[in-house]
Amino acid sequence: MHHRFRLNPTVKFLGVAISVICALSFASISQAEKIKGAPGTIKIETAGITYFASERDTLTTIAKRFTATPNNWEALGKLNQVRNDRAIPIGSGILIPAELLIEEASQANVVALAGNVKEISSKGTESRLAVGSVVLEGSQISTDKNSFVTFALPDDSRISVPSNSQVNLAKLRMTQFIKSPRTLIKLVQGKVESKVTPLTNNKGRFEVSSPLAIAGVRGTHFRVGVNNNGIANEVLEGGVAVGTQVQPQAVVLPAGKGTVVSGAGVGKPVDLLAAPLLAEGFQLQERPALQFTVQPVAGAVSYHAQISKDRESQNIIAEGVDKDMRFKFEDIDDGNYFIRVTAIDQNQLEGIPSTQAFVLKARPEPPFPLSPKHKVRTETVSFTWTQSSEAKTYRLQVASDALFKQIVLDQGNISVSEVSTDKFSLGKYFWRVASVIERNGGEDQGPFSPVQSFQLLSPQAMNEVQDKGQNTMDFGWPAEAGQSFLVQISQDADFKNLYLSKELEQASLSIPRPEAGVYFIRVRATDADRFVGNFSKPQKFEIQLRWTTSGGDPLESMGGAVRPQKQ
Repeated sequence: MHHRFRLNPTVKFLGVAISVICALSFASISQAEKIKGAPGTIKIETAGITYFASERDTLTTIAKRFTATPNNWEALGKLNQVRNDRAIPIGSGILIPAELLIEEASQANVVALAGNVKEISSKGTESRLAVGSVVLEGSQISTDKNSFVTFALPDDSRISVPSNSQVNLAKLRMTQFIKSPRTLIKLVQGKVESKVTPLTNNKGRFEVSSPLAIAGVRGTHFRVGVNNNGIANEVLEGGVAVGTQVQPQAVVLPAGKGTVVSGAGVGKPVDLLAAPLLAEGFQLQERPALQFTVQPVAGAVSYHAQISKDRESQNIIAEGVDKDMRFKFEDIDDGNYFIRVTAIDQNQLEGIPSTQAFVLKARPEPPFPLSPKHKVRTETVSFTWTQSSEAKTYRLQVASDALFKQIVLDQGNISVSEVSTDKFSLGKYFWRVASVIERNGGEDQGPFSPVQSFQLLSPQAMNEVQDKGQNTMDFGWPAEAGQSFLVQISQDADFKNLYLSKELEQASLSIPRPEAGVYFIRVRATDADRFVGNFSKPQKFEIQLRWTTSGGDPLESMGGAVRPQKQ
């Protein structure tokens, strides 16, 4: 007759305990029906081993060789239906479950790290960890601000410790032969996130203990954290059983549920908050200061954001908690990244994460645009910007729309910080400039500067000046409503020897006739919005000699004012 013996699943309680210990199942067959094998050989399976007895083997010697104590011979006898310790035929298969196998030392490897992560070994030796470091049982791990570490166990389970946390790797072992992990992580402060290899891969045990609880699971993704309310437990995949001494009936938390364990007991399971969404535009970050805006989630009191190099958020390099749904990160190199955001409820339980990819391309940083801005009243537009110490050349773009879909000028390979052109018609324009450096034997262009806009208006002009021989000279120019003016007359084209400089509210000027000679005149308008334009092109005019009457009036004839004959 064929029988099976199954070790029932158990829930382990320690103070306030959360534990799911793997059940192991082995076929238990009557003595006559046992599978035979070569004496002294071992058959390794997922849930344990089968040892084929040699001459003189007893349950006691087998228990002493393969388990932690010879006293396990009784358990082996019941499992294998061997009633007499010494009645084991040679070659008979003795089933030994993973739970009874001897444990040997294991280790954890650092697979991702950022910032300052310190280890104090079981011997008291202090050191800083790095990627590739190996840590052993008894090591105490602490992370500074903006410091993160992820460990990989031999079964490919992952333990991630965020910033401002402290954990003790209290137990890092594995069973002989089947290499089934036996792991206990003691959380002292902060948080720990565990992603445990599924039960089908091995029959190990994984526990995270905290001041009030132990969480033991297989094949699940969960978080345990210490906060002001107690011990927060959040299940993302799989399930976790929660219980206390005064509440012996376990409460199972499935994926998407969380609870807080306090001195008063296990809190009521609640739904974790939904994954937040990010406001559009985050996918490409073109400034050294990364900025993200989170869309509100009902019930959230704050939000937690982490920047990582991988989608699983095991290689974290920065994080932040904010109540205003805005996150800013600095001092991150250009590259491809992921942002993971969770909403936090009033119990300080973190919700379901949202993970999105983004690209940071902020270098070389663009120069700062100087001019033009707002308005331009000139025939030639001059674009100027600050010089960059690292830029080899610059690239300038001008468009008739803010999205730069209608580009009217795209000029690269500019070696100086200025470009002038007279090829624009009147209208509104947008412009930006980027730095270009040499990298890896080629050109690497950084992001464009913030977009600047300007309105190209008609340049200021002067009406034609004529000397009509009168005692008064009249000047005029085109004007717009609300403008005021500065008029200058000089005896040199550089306007260093000013004859007159006068501010006016109207677009005209009358002055007594100057002495005969050559003069230059120009005008500059200030708009109603206080924009000060450029001076008009200097206009040259000549005041000629003339005959006058004894009263000082011009002597005139049918042809106008009478002028002396030039010699």
